[in-house]
Amino acid sequence: MSFSIRQLKYFAATAELGRISQAAVQLNISQSAVTTAIRELEEILEQQLFERQSHGVELTDAGRRFLGHTYAVLAAVDDAMRMPNQQVSIEGSLTVAASYTVLGYFLPHHLQRFAQRYPRIEVKVHEVTREAIEEGLITKQYDMGLLLTSNVINRELALETFFGSERRLWVPAKHPLLERSEVTLADVAQEPYIMLTVDEASATALKYWSRTPHQPKIRLRTSSVEAVRSTVANGLGVTVLSDMVYRPWSLEGRRIETINLKDPIPAMTIGLGWKQGAEHTPPMQAFRDYFRQLFLDPTSGRSARGRP
Repeated sequence: MSFSIRQLKYFAATAELGRISQAAVQLNISQSAVTTAIRELEEILEQQLFERQSHGVELTDAGRRFLGHTYAVLAAVDDAMRMPNQQVSIEGSLTVAASYTVLGYFLPHHLQRFAQRYPRIEVKVHEVTREAIEEGLITKQYDMGLLLTSNVINRELALETFFGSERRLWVPAKHPLLERSEVTLADVAQEPYIMLTVDEASATALKYWSRTPHQPKIRLRTSSVEAVRSTVANGLGVTVLSDMVYRPWSLEGRRIETINLKDPIPAMTIGLGWKQGAEHTPPMQAFRDYFRQLFLDPTSGRSARGRP
């Protein structure tokens, strides 16, 4: 028995959202259809892909490995379906600004795919802060910016959000909180906390903490995601970060687990920005179309929200 592209799309949507019910809403299908597709995949692979929890689902080790293969298959199918429409004749240059997190954990794969699709477009990428991206777009130093759209404050920019990466609690293996049926920020407040500062992560975290009567007991502040990963894996604290930067192992080979928090935690949204009213050159339009086709196309199984 073989699996279908439909099953892979349902699996990917569930993995990204962490809840079967939300995946069903996004895909505009019934919850039972998503559940059936995942069960069929697990039967075909003879491996459990998700651990069912009270507030959602969590990828197993096998599920995380399979998700990587799933993305590769869906990307290959997307490329194959769009081959007749590739506009390889488009040429020119494009200057793109990207924030640290986007460049480190999202953009390289898409730059490679974009280069294959549009080999005559030269893309120059600059890693800068969100503030510098906003200023550079307004002054036309950069054509477009890829950034965390939830952090943008300049109303002169047009934004298009591609997807949201859920934030979950990171804990070391065998942490006592893993035994709880539900975990809240009140529970997290009792633990030493590792605070990531890059890309305004600390400011974002303190915003959702401020909605509660609790505050994190910060043990370490660092701009390094790898430092956070190693510190958590070695049992020196916990943190709340997005799935996009999550990896199950630290550099030392120690395990990191994730927990869905009961409290509402905003997702980290990633998208494209440009100056309002700016005329799109053919390379700019091609770059925008690439991400729109990949993330905003209803058949892609992904959601989006943005500001026109």
